[in-house]
Amino acid sequence: MKIVRFRHSEQSRYGILEEDLVREIEGDLFGTWRSTDRLHSLSSLTLQSPVPPTSLLCIGKNYQAHAEEFKSEVPSAPILFIKALSSVNAPGAPVLLPATNLTFQIDYEAELAIVIGRKGKNIPEEEAMNYVLGYTCANDITARDWQYQDGQWARGKSLDTFCPLGPWLETELNPQDLKIEGRLNGTLMQSARTSELIFNIPFLIHYLSRGMTLMPGTVLLTGTPAGCGFARKPQVWLKPGDVFEVDIEGIGILRNPIRSAANAQM
Repeated sequence: MKIVRFRHSEQSRYGILEEDLVREIEGDLFGTWRSTDRLHSLSSLTLQSPVPPTSLLCIGKNYQAHAEEFKSEVPSAPILFIKALSSVNAPGAPVLLPATNLTFQIDYEAELAIVIGRKGKNIPEEEAMNYVLGYTCANDITARDWQYQDGQWARGKSLDTFCPLGPWLETELNPQDLKIEGRLNGTLMQSARTSELIFNIPFLIHYLSRGMTLMPGTVLLTGTPAGCGFARKPQVWLKPGDVFEVDIEGIGILRNPIRSAANAQM
């Protein structure tokens, strides 16, 4: 089942995707809800991120080839960083690049995102999947120069619009072996399968919940495959006019144009 979040009559609403129609639902997405008889054409709706995250937890270097393109060893434990909630962006919405005198090394990262459906702490690995509401595509856009300058990742990962999510939430999916691709202007840049994750989804949920309560609406980005722009020769940075797509088997395509925000105050 694919669940979309959209704006209608100045309100955020949820619906179930039925081919090219969306059937509106009412109630609590993380509790009890029901479908209604209100139908909308998908093409008429402005989609939002599938959920408004309560937190954005992200895993770095979780594909071996990506760790190697960083010229670093494969991590012995998950590398956790957090993106600001203000970085969340909608499917189809522009990613806004700040003025080049602030940062210009803007990179893409196609990722599978997990949405936690219920509160949990100290979750056993064998029960972890019971806490998942669904899956979506993510683009963990990164200002590499800020990342290296700071020595930690939060600021370079958290610029406004730098976390597109979507296009919807897929609730009925086995995430263990999905093809994931990242395409820049139609050119394949990243390609892998989620079976190549160093730390798989059940372990990540178990690991993060040890001492940290995972709340409904927590979004977990599971890591990106090799092929990022910083590792290419010559390096490839996102620029105004580009379009980046994250395509994950069984979910769909998250597509965002890249635009300039030359006058943005960062």
